[in-house]
Amino acid sequence: MVHLCLCTFLQLFVSAFGLKTDLFFWILNFFHHIYSFPCPWYQKVPLSLALSPRIISEVARFKPDIIHASSPGIMVFGALIIAKLLCVPIVMSYHTHVPVYIPRYTFSWLVKPMWLVIKFLHRAADLTLVPSVAIGKDLEAARVTAANKIRIWKKGVDSESFHPRFRSSEMRWRLSNGEPDKPLIVHVGRLGVEKSLDFLKRVMDRLPEARIAFIGDGPYREELEKMFTGMPAVFTGMLLGEELSQAYASGDVFVMPSESETLGLVVLEAMSSGIPVVGVRAGGIPDIIPEDQDGKIGYLFNPGDLDDCLSKLEPLLYNQELRETMGQAARQEMEKYDWRAATRTIRNEQYNAAIWFWRKKRAQLLRPIQWLAKRIFPSAEVNYS
Repeated sequence: MVHLCLCTFLQLFVSAFGLKTDLFFWILNFFHHIYSFPCPWYQKVPLSLALSPRIISEVARFKPDIIHASSPGIMVFGALIIAKLLCVPIVMSYHTHVPVYIPRYTFSWLVKPMWLVIKFLHRAADLTLVPSVAIGKDLEAARVTAANKIRIWKKGVDSESFHPRFRSSEMRWRLSNGEPDKPLIVHVGRLGVEKSLDFLKRVMDRLPEARIAFIGDGPYREELEKMFTGMPAVFTGMLLGEELSQAYASGDVFVMPSESETLGLVVLEAMSSGIPVVGVRAGGIPDIIPEDQDGKIGYLFNPGDLDDCLSKLEPLLYNQELRETMGQAARQEMEKYDWRAATRTIRNEQYNAAIWFWRKKRAQLLRPIQWLAKRIFPSAEVNYS
């Protein structure tokens, strides 16, 4: 049994015309014990349907205008059931590209069933939000739902929390294992096998003078630590708050080798912190560093191409002027990714689109009933809207 807040289940309740002011206090006051079980291939992650009569009644009492659920996941089934029971529009945002992860954690034959589950969920939703163009194209190619119901959710970054001013000599000493004058590569994120972090071992083999710091935790950490035994690598585990801000800002270059990122929020945070990024040309990362900005606000390298990666990484590590120029350009670019602007967009555009699709679907379902009612009661004015 775990103690969970409902906000992890029904991520966001909003009005189509403005945020409900009592939302925060409602979430704080609503805690409920729910039963969970560990994910079979990732034991640290608890899974739960998070559905009970009390949860349904509490949501009904709150009277949401829209329900926003994160997909794919088991809890999203509960969100879908509640949305249908209460006749409320539901938006699903697709954050984790599970079909890509499955072969690395479990059996490849599960990929097709997972796509069927994803199709079931998103065809039942009124709108699907994706974090990048690449992921949107993947969902369209798989015919997950109608193309006009897939929209880009342009994420924001907290440019005040992730800022160059958090650069810290103490943190740099920690991340470089007491060698702050050496070139320092940083990587922030979950340590999972699907993140292609073994690629960084190949990078470090070619850069004996450099140091690398892994900020984060995950099921692949123990294997990574063995892989980097005897090498200048530091594993900090999970960092939060100001420590995380300092870790970003105190590095020289952020390297992202993962080909499975739906967006790459850590890339946004690194760039906001004023350090240049060398990222793989795959997934959602080219949405952050477009081709016309490659070499200006960051660098892209071809997936798995070590020489291509090193040709971008080495000049940044050993040329302070280039590093600072690109870091400043990255910071200026990230100031456009303001959280407030992102929130206004999702509230005023995406949520209103979801409500429109929901009303259209509802009208189509009611049309046969209205047709029948007009013939049974020809003189009556019947309105089911």
